[in-house]
Amino acid sequence: MDNAALASLLNEIAVLLEMKGENVYRVRAYQRAAETVASLGEPASRLRERGALVGQPGIGSGIAETIEQALDGRPIPLLDELHRSFPPGVVTLLRVNGVGPKLAARVYQAFGVQSIDELEAVARDGRLAGLERVGPKSAANILRNIEALRSRGSRLPIAAAIPVVEGIMAALRTAPNLRNLTPAGSYRRFQETVGDLDLIGTSDRPDDVMDLLVGLPVVREVVAHGKTKTSVVVDPGIQLDLRLVADEDFGSLLQHFTGNQQHNIQLREYAVARGMKVSEYGIADAGSGQVHHFAREEDVYAHLGLQYMPPEIRQGLGEIEIAARHAIPRLIELGDVRGDLHMHTTESDGHNTLEEMVAAARAHGYDYIAIADHSAGRGVAGGLSVERLRAQMAAIRALNARLDGITVLAASEVDIRADGTLDYPDEVLAELDLVVASIHSAMAQDETTMTRRLLAAIENPHVDIIGHLSARLIGQREPVQFDRGAVFSAAARTRTALEVNAHPNRLDLKDSDVRLAREAGCLLTIDTDAHSIADLDLMICGIKTARRGWAVAGDVLNTRPLAELRAWLDRPHGA
Repeated sequence: MDNAALASLLNEIAVLLEMKGENVYRVRAYQRAAETVASLGEPASRLRERGALVGQPGIGSGIAETIEQALDGRPIPLLDELHRSFPPGVVTLLRVNGVGPKLAARVYQAFGVQSIDELEAVARDGRLAGLERVGPKSAANILRNIEALRSRGSRLPIAAAIPVVEGIMAALRTAPNLRNLTPAGSYRRFQETVGDLDLIGTSDRPDDVMDLLVGLPVVREVVAHGKTKTSVVVDPGIQLDLRLVADEDFGSLLQHFTGNQQHNIQLREYAVARGMKVSEYGIADAGSGQVHHFAREEDVYAHLGLQYMPPEIRQGLGEIEIAARHAIPRLIELGDVRGDLHMHTTESDGHNTLEEMVAAARAHGYDYIAIADHSAGRGVAGGLSVERLRAQMAAIRALNARLDGITVLAASEVDIRADGTLDYPDEVLAELDLVVASIHSAMAQDETTMTRRLLAAIENPHVDIIGHLSARLIGQREPVQFDRGAVFSAAARTRTALEVNAHPNRLDLKDSDVRLAREAGCLLTIDTDAHSIADLDLMICGIKTARRGWAVAGDVLNTRPLAELRAWLDRPHGA
């Protein structure tokens, strides 16, 4: 059973416990364990083999036993007991916006509802409206939400969500009375996929803004249309919620709708322990009942005595405890990057010439770049023969003689073949300023074979960077399987950098791998893998992914000045 399936199982247990009315702390323990398992950078089965399951955030001996039962395919007594009270189908009701665990339990107990189709039936025939504490209005909203759910697909990769959000925000900003428009939710945290989209803003005339939203051409369906909240389904079939409040409440609203569930639960528990109650409306003093309003979310955290937590790390994985000690480091920022070490030109499968890519990089303020066109084995990508590569090296060095203020490194993205050898012989690799080695083929190899293959590349004295390590394409291609402990240890020992590929279809290393690699002592690069001048703007996506893994500027090679970069490139391999 993989980590995603394990996390789903732990979430199911949490939901069923909540349906039964179990102790809230027990429910939250399973929720937190699910978050932990989902974010692990290696299979839970390997942690178990090392005896390292217990001690992971939120995983004690009891939950570890549940995980081990699932990994072994053994019966899980707790889940079996819960299923005797609520069949598995009841959990699917939670996919409908507005249906929480308690309502799902009530409609099952009242009507035997075990599926969304059955829920729709009781909503249409009036039985749901007749249920205590539901009523006609809530029943109608649930029916609309069922229809909206059916009109949209599964989670959307962040790459597909970015143009949707940017387009809608650009359109909404034409409203003269709209202020502070900001994305929230998983999009703001820069999760690699999003289930829905949230926008937050302020306005003195919210009706005008809401009317503008529902009239946009991208809107497929209006789910709800109000003054403070409007929900629509937009192309390509994802729900977007726009919430507007007064300026004085913007900070509280943005904070509430940015962190994930575990972050917000832990923040509320932290506040309660100190006599305060946190909500989207502000922070209330438990004793006096006085509510404090916040126009800035930084002030929300400051009022609680906490260091501000960047949106990307609000994942309920220990950040609140660290913020309480004011020990969150300054995470890497876009302005720290001095160059891009993985770019392509028309010599392989890029869309712009060498000169055009250099001009674009100069416009971004870079001190240096590396042109790393594909090696010969990538015939489909116009990979360079040895003769063409040498001609390109000569062209780059001639160009450098004419350039001022930016330096171009002659590099190559060299294929790691199925047997671990590289696409160019060592004597050719030695002529390059920088070598990026990447996997583009034979991705179905088993973990042992793939690990040997990667280790062979890492051990090659001419390889400087391993590009897009897992070779995944989000929502399109699964990552290759390899032993992270072995690979990260070897990369740290040989001082081979690991790339955070900034293209939003890749984001590879993923956030949890960034964290594991850093803990292993690995050096990172953040590169765009640009195939056009427009792709240079994608660097921010790599920055956000690295921030989710708590990377600081010192972790990243291409934040260093050119002289330090050259000194690193001249390092003895393995020193």
